[in-house]
Amino acid sequence: MTDTLIPNGCKTNGPVENDYFKKGCNPFAQTGRSKLQNKRALLNQQIIKQMRIRAGAENLLKATSNNKVREQVVLELSFVNSDLQLLMEQLEGLNSSVEVYQNVQETSSIPLIPLGLKETKDVDFAVALKDFILEHYSEDGSNFQDEIDDLMDLRQASRTPSRNPSGVDLLANYFSQLSFLETRFFSPTRQTGIFFTWYDSFTGVPVCQQNISLEKASMLFNMAALYSQIGTRADRQTQAGLEDAIDAFQKSAGVLHYLKETFTHTPSYDMSPAMLSMLIRLMLAQAQECLFELITLPGIRNEFFSLLRIAQEAAKVGETYSEVHQSMIQTPIKNNVPFFWTTMSELKISHYKSLAHYFVSTALLDHQLTPSDDEDKQEKALSQLYDAMPDGRSPLDVLKDKEERRKIGKAHLQRSIMGHEEAIRTHSRCRHLQKLDILSDILQAGLKRSLAKFEQNDKEDEFTDYMLAPDIISKTEKKAEMEIPTATKGPLSVFSAKQRWSAPRTIRLRLQDRDLGFTLKGDAPVQIQSLDPLCPAAAEGLKEGDYLVAVGDTECKWLGVSDVMKLLKDVDEEGVNIRVVSMLDSSSQPMPTKSATYGGLPKTYSMICLAHDEDDKKSHKVAKKPSFLSWGLKNKQKSGSTLSLPNADYNGPWNRPCPTYPNSYNESALY
Repeated sequence: MTDTLIPNGCKTNGPVENDYFKKGCNPFAQTGRSKLQNKRALLNQQIIKQMRIRAGAENLLKATSNNKVREQVVLELSFVNSDLQLLMEQLEGLNSSVEVYQNVQETSSIPLIPLGLKETKDVDFAVALKDFILEHYSEDGSNFQDEIDDLMDLRQASRTPSRNPSGVDLLANYFSQLSFLETRFFSPTRQTGIFFTWYDSFTGVPVCQQNISLEKASMLFNMAALYSQIGTRADRQTQAGLEDAIDAFQKSAGVLHYLKETFTHTPSYDMSPAMLSMLIRLMLAQAQECLFELITLPGIRNEFFSLLRIAQEAAKVGETYSEVHQSMIQTPIKNNVPFFWTTMSELKISHYKSLAHYFVSTALLDHQLTPSDDEDKQEKALSQLYDAMPDGRSPLDVLKDKEERRKIGKAHLQRSIMGHEEAIRTHSRCRHLQKLDILSDILQAGLKRSLAKFEQNDKEDEFTDYMLAPDIISKTEKKAEMEIPTATKGPLSVFSAKQRWSAPRTIRLRLQDRDLGFTLKGDAPVQIQSLDPLCPAAAEGLKEGDYLVAVGDTECKWLGVSDVMKLLKDVDEEGVNIRVVSMLDSSSQPMPTKSATYGGLPKTYSMICLAHDEDDKKSHKVAKKPSFLSWGLKNKQKSGSTLSLPNADYNGPWNRPCPTYPNSYNESALY
């Protein structure tokens, strides 16, 4: 179950000389997780094939009036719909296969639910980007072939990220590059001809758009999914492992929240606001569950106040899963969420509420109020346990009355037994849950413990009608919270696809009375200002507001005023050539809608276009050089207990901050 990396492993964060950028897992590695992803990709292809057949049959049904043809088409549609239903069930089975994501040494904890990675198709950036570079920036796009290949390789690696912090960094790096790519190459006035195809992680239905926002949103979803897989994989039998799991699930919820708030109109159903809200609740519920396990890891003291505290903590976990379950059974979410997820959340509600009732019963049955005890403190603790005391009795009366304590304690035991039995029935309803033997053992252990406790406190001659124990108020010392990533500021706004630029002009710059005839302003790039209309540079064609992009053979698109002045200080009487560009009025001359290679590409995209051969792969170069993958990014190297939770009696470092989206400005190969 460990992730297999390609030979030589992951390299440094960012391209360096004679080195590779970071890579994902080997897609051919036969790990449990990679096998599931390969099955998911295959199912997605089969689903889209059946959808094309169904679309064609429905069109034929509308177009024909021949009764025999219509009967044959209707029959074909029934077969296609049946095949689609089977494929959807297989995809649901993949989303229910949580056992391969669990820690290999995990033998006594309830399994957690990870998110599967969204699948996508290959994207060829080369032709479209080179066309845009030539048209918009007046540079030869072929000069940037290696950089474009770097970008495509980075996208390919992000499809199979390793299940560790390096994998998260890989996805964050590609997401950052998409922000720079969007600003420099995706103009609002023209289509690029680059299509992004992503498959819904729950239904397998593909979504294809030219909008780069789909790519960015899907990358965020996969980042959240990877965090959930890291949390699921953590060793929850150790304090460090539980802290890692809590951290990962909180970050997963934070990324999902960022996705929900930033991309509000995503066409894929798995990224709809309702579905994302449910997933956020699920991640936070699993974080709260890990917080409860962290509190109980050293053991639970068989002491009155400690037992009541643990009971309220368990009730809090049950309450969070109740919120998750309520969101799962709402329309239309219930039609797409795996049945395994719904039953697992329902099972955990019963399980953790049963634990809460068991701990309260133990506190009431095993501990009597003695003269040395603090009556006021115990009274306050018991009063905060319920909304209303049973039978209208005061907390102090219950504490002092041994029979009343016993009566209420047995009532809690009854609810604990009923809850465990309900959890076991829920477990038997789902065939995927039945595969989790460890879960069945934990539920059976909890039920046996409650039954044994009830028998210890049951009298043979007792015929009193038992009361119904009240609900326990949930309370926690530490609530699971989302860790939301830092918002990105985005790349520089000067050189972008939204602006129109003239072709670079060469100006011969000469000194006149040791004066250039203009001043410079701005950070990067520098801009011409206070131009003397009578200076030699103005006569050569220099204009106020021009941007300086080169001095001699030195590119200075991303140099500040002080650096550019160092280049200009050695200008002699013979002068030096500089290159400048001018910003054009976007409204006066609309951007061309045709490119050198795409011609009249239609702006709509039919599902039929998805039929291109997936096996048509392009091979890239082996050696890499420093590239435009660093646009806007600076290269960075980067006490005794007598009680416990029920378990099956088996024998049996990951803690880095959530990556922030870069906002630093650096040199670039393009402007």
